Amino acid sequence: MVTSEDVVIAISYSGESTELNLIIPTLKRERTKLIAITGNKNSTLSRLADITLECRVSHEACPLGLAPTSSTTATLALGDALAIALLRAKGFTEQDFAKSHPGGSLGRKLLTRVSDIMRRDDEFPQVTPDTSLQNVIMEITSKKLGMTAVMENEKLVGIITDGDLRRAFQRKNSLENLLAREMMTPQPKTINENALAAEALQIMEEHSVNQLMAIDQSGTPIGVIGMHDLLRAKIL
Repeated sequence: MVTSEDVVIAISYSGESTELNLIIPTLKRERTKLIAITGNKNSTLSRLADITLECRVSHEACPLGLAPTSSTTATLALGDALAIALLRAKGFTEQDFAKSHPGGSLGRKLLTRVSDIMRRDDEFPQVTPDTSLQNVIMEITSKKLGMTAVMENEKLVGIITDGDLRRAFQRKNSLENLLAREMMTPQPKTINENALAAEALQIMEEHSVNQLMAIDQSGTPIGVIGMHDLLRAKIL
């Protein structure tokens, strides 16, 4: 199965492992590139290899000096270093990694996008700047997100959260004619619908907010993503 298109990495601390050295002539006949990882640069394996990576240790951790312990750890570290160097050389990205690990938590963080879990359409709470206090509370309560967007001419002009309501109650002596524009926080934080959900989490934590308005490529608000959505999707 090994051809001239392949590269074989042969690992032997002594460089004299019989079962390994027996197949080297076949590899050479096939013109297969051979990289040796060994603690003995003067060994048979090293002499026959195209490239030798010396991985010598002064002594083994084994008190008898017999069982491979320090040398195996050093070899593992060198293997990891090779993998990272290859990753960088090939331009391997987080997205490439996630494609091979879609089922785990890392895959979820690297593949799940805002658009996959955000609230949209009928689930997206929104009012206008002239909406009354009563209707603002009804919208927040019915959508169960603890907030509502404030929209004017299909543009996002603010956000009203439970905290904004409490602060408005503290400021105003009379709540009878209170409108959304008097309670809202202008210029709320937004995130593009195609951004990773993990990025949404980072923005929320950085700015101490629990929701982000999701916008499309034109900047139009199309939904909202909250901390509970991230929890449900197991992003955090």
